[in-house]
Amino acid sequence: MKIDKKQSREKFLTVFPQIVKETTDVLKSYGMPQDAIEWYTKNLNYNTPSGKLNRGLSVVDTYGILKGYETYDDFSEDEYKLSAILGWCIELLQAYFLVADDIMDKSLTRRGHTCWYKVEEVQEIAVNDAFMLEGAIYILLKKYFSKKPYYVKVMELFHDVTFKTECGQLLDLITAPEDKVDLAKFSLNKQMFIITYKTAFYSFYLPVALAMHMAGVDDESDLKQASDVLIPLGQYFQIQDDYLDCFGKPEDIGKIGTDIQDNKCSWVVNTALEICNAEQRKLLDENYGRKDPVKEKKCKDLFIALKIDDRFHQYEEDIVSKIRKNISNIDETRGFKKQTLTAFLDKIYKRKK
Repeated sequence: MKIDKKQSREKFLTVFPQIVKETTDVLKSYGMPQDAIEWYTKNLNYNTPSGKLNRGLSVVDTYGILKGYETYDDFSEDEYKLSAILGWCIELLQAYFLVADDIMDKSLTRRGHTCWYKVEEVQEIAVNDAFMLEGAIYILLKKYFSKKPYYVKVMELFHDVTFKTECGQLLDLITAPEDKVDLAKFSLNKQMFIITYKTAFYSFYLPVALAMHMAGVDDESDLKQASDVLIPLGQYFQIQDDYLDCFGKPEDIGKIGTDIQDNKCSWVVNTALEICNAEQRKLLDENYGRKDPVKEKKCKDLFIALKIDDRFHQYEEDIVSKIRKNISNIDETRGFKKQTLTAFLDKIYKRKK
């Protein structure tokens, strides 16, 4: 599809007021008092539309590719609205995860704003607010898709992916708590499970699978073709993120990396643990995961000495070559299109932020 990124975001945002209206109308039908409705409205507006919206936009764009559309003008009004609502359902899922994640990580800021639970009047109420963000997904699915032949499949997909993401979050939390460093718990296998379940399913597979169901291109073999590419692509994206946190330039990635001080179970430290000698392992045990810039530098200097950046670049070329080969072998006879996958790969290959 030939689309302008800024225009696609602006068009997508025009649907959000409908999301707010539909969900708050349900509260009104329950007889909820006005102050509760206003609170929920603020929760929706504060936590849902402020991110990059890449996951939600991917539903719309993938649907357009599957239908052979060139621009958004090719969509009927109903097609755009329904694909955008599915996209907003993923953004609500993302908001739910992030509000909860910030509480668990004791984070202070999110997307350039104070974390929702740190807003003075919110605090512990944020736990329930997170649940209500997730609940909005199923209100919208029932309202707009209950009469569609793919309704049950979409419902099951959201439930399945949500639970998988929560499994990834659980392993991450018990493996790498910020306040208790134990590198003996780390491994590349654990790191791969965490990023697959915590990131790859909901960030890469879910948007495409939703668009496939809506477009009627949802044969099990086609869904598997999509999964076989999108899950490794999601793994690559997160490993790339881990690499950029350590080796990226702050002016490029828009932030100062914190994975070392935050005791993250990242690809960088796990790769170092695989190849370091006893003395280097001792250095990591004594310095990794500490809120100390001097100790952070010792870890970073070790990663440089171990040439972790070279190992990443080799990994990147190997995985992208494998992904491209898998895409080239895609069977398009039932309506699935390789372009849905190359669009994702093109966005992240060699990215610097």
